[in-house]
Amino acid sequence: MTMNHPGNLFVITAPSGAGKSSLVKALMAADPALQLSVSHTTRAPRGQEQSGRDYYFVSPEAFEAMVQADAFVEWAHVHNHRYGTSRQAVEDKIAQGQDIILEIDFQGALQIKKRFVEAVTIFILPPSWEELRQRLVRRGEDSPEVIELRLKNAATEMAQVERFDYVIINELFERALADLHTVVQSQRLKLPSQRRARPNIFKALNLT
Repeated sequence: MTMNHPGNLFVITAPSGAGKSSLVKALMAADPALQLSVSHTTRAPRGQEQSGRDYYFVSPEAFEAMVQADAFVEWAHVHNHRYGTSRQAVEDKIAQGQDIILEIDFQGALQIKKRFVEAVTIFILPPSWEELRQRLVRRGEDSPEVIELRLKNAATEMAQVERFDYVIINELFERALADLHTVVQSQRLKLPSQRRARPNIFKALNLT
């Protein structure tokens, strides 16, 4: 699908522990024009997570019912749980011309890219395997067995990096955040984005 609205669709992916959620949170705090599409998941909330803000936490049965109703624009199994992006939520934001962020795994990102060809895909990498392991340990949310599963899955996830438009290495948080800002702003300045966002100017200059 080619987007014909003023906004942009940014799809951000990373292995667990790479810092994706922290970067997205900081990016959105600094750029109020960005809107986060909240995903559905069958996993339980962690820490201070709240349903409707971080995820929509639903039962496996409710998730399956949404799959059967074709209610997701993408969905996938990740770390033994299911995650999906509501079709209605994305289409509503697109219709409103908003800049949208999808914070999803690589399977969903590639599904989105097929459906929305102008979506901007961004992969966030850790600086090393050891640092990724230490971040998972410091997070204090998972058992050693779950951490090993996440590291195993990370190898599969990071092997997909060449299929993404941009790669950001989260070694220093402030630098990675600045890089993420740069990607967002660069996309907004591309000709198709400017044509969608400022059609009156292009018309006035006889550039339609």
